[in-house]
Amino acid sequence: MGQDLYEIGQLPPEGAIPPRMYAQVIRPVRFGHPRDAFRVEVIDTPRPEPGEVLVLVMAAGVNYNNVWAARGIPLDVTTVHGRFGEPDDFHIGGSDASGVVWETGQGVTNVAPGDHVVIHCGQWDPDDPAVMAGEDAGFAASYRIWGYESNWGSFAQFTKVQAHQCLPKAPHLTWEQAAAPTLVGATAYRMLMGWPPHVLREGDLVLVWGGAGGLGSMAIQLVRELGGKAVAVVSSEDKAEFCLKLGAVGTVDRRQFSHWGVPPHWSDTDAYGTWLEGAKGFGKALWEAAGEKRSPRIVFEHPGEDTIPTSIFVCDTGGMVVICAGTTGYQAVADLRYLWMRQKRLQGSHFANDEQSSAFNQLVMDGRIDPCLSETFEFADVGKAHQLMGENRHPNGNMAVLVGAPRRGLTDLRN
Repeated sequence: MGQDLYEIGQLPPEGAIPPRMYAQVIRPVRFGHPRDAFRVEVIDTPRPEPGEVLVLVMAAGVNYNNVWAARGIPLDVTTVHGRFGEPDDFHIGGSDASGVVWETGQGVTNVAPGDHVVIHCGQWDPDDPAVMAGEDAGFAASYRIWGYESNWGSFAQFTKVQAHQCLPKAPHLTWEQAAAPTLVGATAYRMLMGWPPHVLREGDLVLVWGGAGGLGSMAIQLVRELGGKAVAVVSSEDKAEFCLKLGAVGTVDRRQFSHWGVPPHWSDTDAYGTWLEGAKGFGKALWEAAGEKRSPRIVFEHPGEDTIPTSIFVCDTGGMVVICAGTTGYQAVADLRYLWMRQKRLQGSHFANDEQSSAFNQLVMDGRIDPCLSETFEFADVGKAHQLMGENRHPNGNMAVLVGAPRRGLTDLRN
């Protein structure tokens, strides 16, 4: 029969679904610092609709999107998922998870109760015209990120997802390791492989901003595994060492430069000239790190406002700057002369589709990608983990949170 509520780390009997569950909840009245916005509450356990799956969460990954959710900036996510018929008075975040399929809705055939899975965060309406036409689901009007734009994320004992989001968990990884890399890894895979003709080729030089972070650590390994050469931008010697161990051919320390941010207007000759010297100096440092005087064919961007002008400047003729975020701001300004005269491409990229998520997960399954799990937190410390990330004080690589797993180091339900 089971209980009405299980404590964190206490697993229900197989198939038992308690009517209530613990969740780390954000409510609009608490928007602000993540450490204050997240709070443990008891919530009704959701049940899967047709095409959906209920997953017992063993561990959850930590990503920057729920720093934004906690702050209520740039938007109130509860109003977003309220449009999908989900509860709009609270938000359960978390866009990465490892766990066990616990219940399946009508029509689900790709997974069954008992399967060990990781979850990718791309959701869309199955009847979306773009999806039904066989187009890239990432371009569908209904495309959204589970655990950010939708509710029922992974910071809870149970999560409700669309069946296609479920991918096999790598058996050799612990629950916390498996929970950490899917969002950033699939995002990086799409950035590097999803925008032909600018897909990563053998020998391509790739500049990776924030090389020691979650995104950067996945990008460096993907470049390595797919035959390219990554140069990582870092901000400390230990971050440089971390990136080199992952396979970067060199690093550039951004602390050596001060030209970051929106450049002066081109008509201000002196000020613009000073900025240009900074960008040129960065380019020279990049060449030195690469070991050859060659510009990157792909620039892997996510800081945004502070770095886009330099990224476009140093990108090779005919190359691509691909960006998936704006952690330093969203007001991107660039000298368009370098964009059109050198025929460079500025490409936005947002998470991934099923095929790209699966391709990344297969590399993890094959042991070719290390999740780069740096720290694992207890469930009570979800807010603390996001506070560290929001203040850029988090450790290198990725972070995870234990949910159903009673302790670190487990690869199965009760081993």
